[in-house]
Amino acid sequence: MVPKGKVASYGQIAALAGMPRHARLVGRTLRELPENSKLPWHRIVNAALKISLRSGGTSQQRKLLEAEGVEFVGEKVANTHRWDARAS
Repeated sequence: MVPKGKVASYGQIAALAGMPRHARLVGRTLRELPENSKLPWHRIVNAALKISLRSGGTSQQRKLLEAEGVEFVGEKVANTHRWDARAS
């Protein structure tokens, strides 16, 4: 549901799934996705709008986000790219 050019936090996704306070479960689920998954896992970041480490580092996720027009301020996603599910 997170549109191109936007990011959501693990906690946001957990809450939308009806499982508030289960952000780690979202992270684990995304980490275990098969390599060929079409799910846009790269649009999910931590609550501080930073990329969480995964195998292969953060460069792949950052490149995918930047290809969608997501801007960074240092290591953080610019706040203007935060997705608001209520506005969708």
